[in-house]
Amino acid sequence: MIRILGIDPGSRRTGFGIVDSVGSKTQYVASGVIRLPTGELPARLKVIFENISELIGEYQPVEVAIEDVFFARDPRAALKLGQARGAAIVAGVTAGLPVAEYSAKTVKQAVVGNGGAKKDQVQQMIMRLLKLPAPPQEDAADALAVAICHAHSMTHQLAIKGVSGYARGRLK
Repeated sequence: MIRILGIDPGSRRTGFGIVDSVGSKTQYVASGVIRLPTGELPARLKVIFENISELIGEYQPVEVAIEDVFFARDPRAALKLGQARGAAIVAGVTAGLPVAEYSAKTVKQAVVGNGGAKKDQVQQMIMRLLKLPAPPQEDAADALAVAICHAHSMTHQLAIKGVSGYARGRLK
């Protein structure tokens, strides 16, 4: 079993999603949204770092996956997003965890099958894939999608290497 912490960074809200991955199966563990205070960006970055560090301590993931920066129309917004990502990445690296990065298009492709999927499509697919009673909040759904994307990527890499077939006794 591999526990993955997925992060959808933001300078106002940062989503998180935690899943357990066993082979090609993914199971829901937890998710939510870190709501950041208004005020100066450095104080908000500290909140991201502290909350992600706390989640790592509580849930003990072995890998972190985070959504990559997209190109925003407003350069200042892109810079703030990059700094929010940095705070989350540093929390993972400080805990000694590997951090993988995925573009939004790659995440949507892995979860919905369409790199241009809308937010509500991602929410609905996450609900179905993880057998949740209701769709998670947008930011939490995006973070769960990042975690699932990473789980699929790891499974695919192992299959290419032939490891997963041998580990399950299918190949001799």
